[in-house]
Amino acid sequence: MLDILTIVGPIFLIIALGYTCVRGGLFPRQDMRVLGAFVINIALPAVLFRALLQRSFGEVMDPNYVAAYLAGSLLVFLLALGAARYLLKKNAQGCALVGMGAAMSNSAFVGFPVAWQLFGETAGVALALCMLVENLLLLPFVIALAESAGGQGASLRTVLGQTFLRLTRNPIVIAIVLGFAGSLAGLRLGGVPAKAVDMLATASAPVALFVIGGGLVGQKVRGMAGDLAAISLGKLVLHPLAVAAFVLVFPPADPALRSAAVVFAAAPMLTIYPIFGLKYGQEGMCSAALVVATLLSFVTLSVVLGFIA
Repeated sequence: MLDILTIVGPIFLIIALGYTCVRGGLFPRQDMRVLGAFVINIALPAVLFRALLQRSFGEVMDPNYVAAYLAGSLLVFLLALGAARYLLKKNAQGCALVGMGAAMSNSAFVGFPVAWQLFGETAGVALALCMLVENLLLLPFVIALAESAGGQGASLRTVLGQTFLRLTRNPIVIAIVLGFAGSLAGLRLGGVPAKAVDMLATASAPVALFVIGGGLVGQKVRGMAGDLAAISLGKLVLHPLAVAAFVLVFPPADPALRSAAVVFAAAPMLTIYPIFGLKYGQEGMCSAALVVATLLSFVTLSVVLGFIA
């Protein structure tokens, strides 16, 4: 148990530090957007690029990992859709948001810092594969589902096309593509460029956790017990269980990747979840779910790490 606390404890101490600094006025809340942009646009792409270049393409591109993580995420997404429609009586956009909250992890800001302590550089490879599944497959589908149901006249195909076009300008996607290309070509970074990338990559995890904590300031948790219970149960319990089950069906070649997939699935939902909620008039539910799931993940991540250990 002590070993688990030494992994999870620092994660939530930095989250608490971010919350305290913003709550106490040391940092304005809007500064978290700037720090978050640094992580997403600079530090995290450096992590992905470095991790992919350090291994051969055969080691990096594990189809079984992608299949297991995608299958587990899709299963939970569909279960959440059904629960939102028939139990919570949500409209189509509300169903899409509940599914997103239950099946899309905060891989970059929570999953990666935890996995990094356990698996080292393998965590970067796992993160890249998770990002492939989430950014290129799950997120476009969820956005297209919500947009096409919004009554704005856009077809599913049109929305998917627009979403994929935006992804081509995403620094994370660009870093993954360049990293895979470099790995396939056998390239390796060295000297000054390698040192610069290492320094940027090192900043990713602590700054990301600080941003998570600061972003929780001002979020309200009132009512919506059914919504919060369904989303949190799906994200923190069903998602890691589903991914673990499919890892047994499609076992990745590297044993560390098998465990990493479950760790990433056990993370709370993505930080920008409330932003998607705001777009569809559901920001209250999404913000509250993010707070509740982030706090509860201290317990659920500890349980997952206990089983992995």
